[in-house]
Amino acid sequence: MDALATVTYAGTKKNLVESNMVADQPAINGNKVKVVLEFPRDTDPFLKSTVKAAEAAIKYHCGKDVEVTIETEFKSKPRPAVEQLLPGVKNIIAVSSGKGGVGKSTVSANLAISLARLGYRVGLLDCDIFGPSIPKMFDLEDAKPYAVKVDGRDLICPMEQYGVKLLSIGFFVSPTTATLWRGGMATSALKQLIADADWGELDYFILDTPPGTSDIHLTLLQTLPITGAVIVSTPQQVALADARKGIDMYRNDKVNVPILGLIENMAWFTPAELPENRYYIFGREGCKQLAEEMNVPLLAQIPLVQGICDCGDQGKPAALNVDTMTGQAFLNLAQAVITVVNRRNKEQPKTKIVGMK
Repeated sequence: MDALATVTYAGTKKNLVESNMVADQPAINGNKVKVVLEFPRDTDPFLKSTVKAAEAAIKYHCGKDVEVTIETEFKSKPRPAVEQLLPGVKNIIAVSSGKGGVGKSTVSANLAISLARLGYRVGLLDCDIFGPSIPKMFDLEDAKPYAVKVDGRDLICPMEQYGVKLLSIGFFVSPTTATLWRGGMATSALKQLIADADWGELDYFILDTPPGTSDIHLTLLQTLPITGAVIVSTPQQVALADARKGIDMYRNDKVNVPILGLIENMAWFTPAELPENRYYIFGREGCKQLAEEMNVPLLAQIPLVQGICDCGDQGKPAALNVDTMTGQAFLNLAQAVITVVNRRNKEQPKTKIVGMK
């Protein structure tokens, strides 16, 4: 016990004895010692380093010939196996694109709100660990989720706004500080937002993914059976080239996630004073042509309207007002997504989780 009192647990900044982590008196049989350490949860980031430090401390203080066995227990029940995650979620939709700045978060937020307004139970996960924007778009920048006890596990309780359950890494980090994390830390945080949260029963779980085809996307594919992907792009050829890569990622033989359709964002510019006019700033119907080329539906063409940007910045997405042109556009998008998801579920088998490699 004296040896264990020299080991500091990073989670509390106190030693193992002060942290009440030694579950029972160490069992000693000759030169064999068995210690049981109790951690808060099985996903504790300090678990391995603490166990190694405890073993080293016992050998240092009690002799190199001591055979040390350290077992671990957890106050919170271990998270379920990957195959058993989110049993109450019916459909998981990834909103994706190979390029940044095309409006994935805007589409995700407004799609989620529109689905909720149609009477569905909706969750929205901000998967962009390094550039989260959902807290601002839902006027929840100062929100701090709390933990709840569910079936013996400590789970994060998602925030709720506009009828949508929400989680984002932005709730846990400073909005003005860069998140300087390696890939492993980012994917670990994402897994916690998925597996260690009380999402409950959902009809639609929307994943607002980051740009590109990265570790984050692979983590999602290895963690969740994604029902289908919605690809967002502007009509610009540069954006469409990256959209093709996004489509290819989901259609890869090892992934096989159905493409539900494409959304052409910023399809044209319509000034408020000339609502009947259309100016094709980024090209005309490029996404429509890509949809035809890839043989997937074009789910919507969303105009470039200043009100969409203003509403997002104010934390009140355009979909909240169905009486406007933009609000109706997102409502139509939600209805189109419902149609393609129902068709996909009727005609295709459930998506399998990508194997770990």
